[in-house]
Amino acid sequence: MFQWFYTAGDSCGFGSFPTFGMEAYNRRFYFDFSATYVGVGMICPYIINFSLLIGSIISWGIMWPFIESKRGDWYDANLPNSSLHGLNGYQVFISIAMIMGDGLFNFFSILFRTSYDMYLKRTGRAKANTAGVPFAGAGLAGANERQALSFDDRRRTQIFLKDQIPTVVAVGAYVALAGISVLAIPHIFRQLKPKHVVWAYVVAPIFAFCNAYGTGLTDWSLSSSYGKLAIFIFGANIGAKDGGVIAGLAACGLMMGIVSTASDLIQDFKTGYLTLTSPRAMFVSQVIGTGIGCIISPTVFWIFYQAYDIGNDEGYPAPYAKIYRGIALLGTNGWDQLPKYCLRFCAAFFILAIAICALKEVANNKTWWIRDYIPSALGMAVPFFLGSFFTIDMCVGSLILYMWSRSDRLHAQMFAPAVASGLICGDGIWSLPSSLLSLGNVEPPMCLRVFDADTNYEVEQFLSTLPIPVS
Repeated sequence: MFQWFYTAGDSCGFGSFPTFGMEAYNRRFYFDFSATYVGVGMICPYIINFSLLIGSIISWGIMWPFIESKRGDWYDANLPNSSLHGLNGYQVFISIAMIMGDGLFNFFSILFRTSYDMYLKRTGRAKANTAGVPFAGAGLAGANERQALSFDDRRRTQIFLKDQIPTVVAVGAYVALAGISVLAIPHIFRQLKPKHVVWAYVVAPIFAFCNAYGTGLTDWSLSSSYGKLAIFIFGANIGAKDGGVIAGLAACGLMMGIVSTASDLIQDFKTGYLTLTSPRAMFVSQVIGTGIGCIISPTVFWIFYQAYDIGNDEGYPAPYAKIYRGIALLGTNGWDQLPKYCLRFCAAFFILAIAICALKEVANNKTWWIRDYIPSALGMAVPFFLGSFFTIDMCVGSLILYMWSRSDRLHAQMFAPAVASGLICGDGIWSLPSSLLSLGNVEPPMCLRVFDADTNYEVEQFLSTLPIPVS
């Protein structure tokens, strides 16, 4: 509430305060006083927050300034930074390449471990003494990471594993829904052929795993990034002449629906695990909520469509619609439309992500001392696209937790999650009264804004030309 009083205008308030100077602020390095991200930083492991900070320094501190220095050579100098033909193209696709490299490595690693464990069980050579370790049978916990579980953890694991959804049911339901989509979606979007829908459903589980894995590490879902990738893949494959723009946008919606639902469901399962709730109950609740959303969402859209002039700046501007349409137009022209050397950067960072994951895996197996200090490639990739401001907040959360642990380790372990949850919930609850104030046309009374010396001089010169009001 205190911060709201100083936000009467764009770039006003403590959320836009240049903590480390104006140049760092322009590079998105600043502390925006977000209680939410400070709380998330207290929950996330130190290595994840450290990885986010490293990624911020590499991207916004080194790479993007270097690429901006090539403006006019590598890409058109007149393009805005938000254009995928320009700097934003590097930001989006390099981050996707790193996320995919990290996610695919872990996907195939878990697939191999699970398959090997099933082979050992079938041949009767599976190791014993792992009954109390959650998911130990699937090879997901290294021998050096297995620790004695408390009674509460054993109870949670027992309930969670007792009510598992059978694999046959999960796969069968996915295939059935895919079949319905293959028949229905091409009738709604005729530019999208059945074979394209089939390919989307074949690739979507890999993307869903990568996104769920990343959301679990950083508490940030990047489903929109996978949607943009789908636009490029399907738009370039179909081409502009055959309706690649509409097909790419439809494939984007399909991919985002699958990928975002996967991360949401995994979060619900984790909540169910912590609260001793049956995973089947959580799944049924998710299905019911999704079904209700299938009715409410089109209804709300229709109300907005009838009440406002969608796409008009004076009605309901829908700025993201223009952005995604621009991405689709770019995608239909093929990968050659990306800025210079963009694909080479993507390939290099894709390989770098795999190399970091491989090094981490070897270090864990060999119990090297550096294993706890190897950053997460996925954590490094997130700020490549989103910016650095939230990483500063999360590192502040880690610093608070570290100092608290040094002074009182027992109380820090017990109460840090509660304090973090309070920060997150308090910041989130304020959005409701803030929205009510906006609906009532109640504006903040003040604007707190920081200028550099030159801009401040110009402002003072302008103010000196204004007449002094007479009381």
